[in-house]
Amino acid sequence: MHIEQVRDFCMAKKGVTEHFPFDDVTLVFKVMNKMFALTGLKSWEEGEPKINLKCDPDKAQELRAAYEGVNPGWHMNKRLWNTVTINTIDVSEEVIKELINHSYDLVVKGLTKKLQAELKNL
Repeated sequence: MHIEQVRDFCMAKKGVTEHFPFDDVTLVFKVMNKMFALTGLKSWEEGEPKINLKCDPDKAQELRAAYEGVNPGWHMNKRLWNTVTINTIDVSEEVIKELINHSYDLVVKGLTKKLQAELKNL
């Protein structure tokens, strides 16, 4: 996958916006102003792209055991976030999309009922 593909996939989801809240090289995707994915643009330039994605804690452990390219979230709560290395031999584009969807869904599930209703009406 390329950064444009990841960006397009994330931005196609309902209620998603993109931001650079930390610096000018860390792209953050939010749903209803809650972060569900972030990626360092420098990692893409250096040829080892990574993305941090929220994950159910039990599933996070399973994924880390199953995939060499899935590790505890770098600079994140390691219980709730994974860092996924993109374009590795064992993490396919399909798996990355599933993990992005899982992260998005987790964040949406954690929104207040009011924000969930607003999201539905977008």
